[in-house]
Amino acid sequence: MNSVEGIIEVPSSLRYRIINPEGSSPKHLVYVFHGYGQLVEYFSQKFNDFSLKDTLFVFPEGRHRFYLRGTSGRVGASWMTKEWREEDIRLNILSLNILHETVLKSCSPEKITVIGFSQGGATAARWLAQGKITCDHFISWASVYPPDLAIEDHRNLAKKNSFVLGTEDEFFPEEDQEILIADYQSKGIQTVRFEGTHHIHKETLISIL
Repeated sequence: MNSVEGIIEVPSSLRYRIINPEGSSPKHLVYVFHGYGQLVEYFSQKFNDFSLKDTLFVFPEGRHRFYLRGTSGRVGASWMTKEWREEDIRLNILSLNILHETVLKSCSPEKITVIGFSQGGATAARWLAQGKITCDHFISWASVYPPDLAIEDHRNLAKKNSFVLGTEDEFFPEEDQEILIADYQSKGIQTVRFEGTHHIHKETLISIL
């Protein structure tokens, strides 16, 4: 008996949400990538009361959804796993390119910022490196640059690159924080700290934007 793996192409989709605080024609387009196990319906809510003039927030959602505990209850989304990762990377970039084309049909921003939170940071970085987007500012928030991208070439991702991390982030041990920050600073990446854990700190983000 022979066992052969097959692959077929099927139609797919990408879910996203948008927030335009001022409700006007945006000059600043901001993509925000959620972390592991989050859904944009809830992740985007923390941006509802941002008072940023002429800013459009776009929240793409990871294509893999799953139950966070067991086989029922709350659902989260993920960008990819180690299984067939090359195909997930390809489809993520393809769908994000189409999303960007769609967004640009309704606005002509003067500036584009991409924020990658936690697991979403790697997907955001790969999109900037391999996708069809020109980015002014990439903010890696409590995330790390994916190992398949050379961090030394971070300027290929965006004109400006920043790394943001909470002082009490449970996913970054204190001793590792200092090493990572020193490494990023030596490569010309702006680093920003705030007092807090593994989350997006509103006041810090507003000051950066």
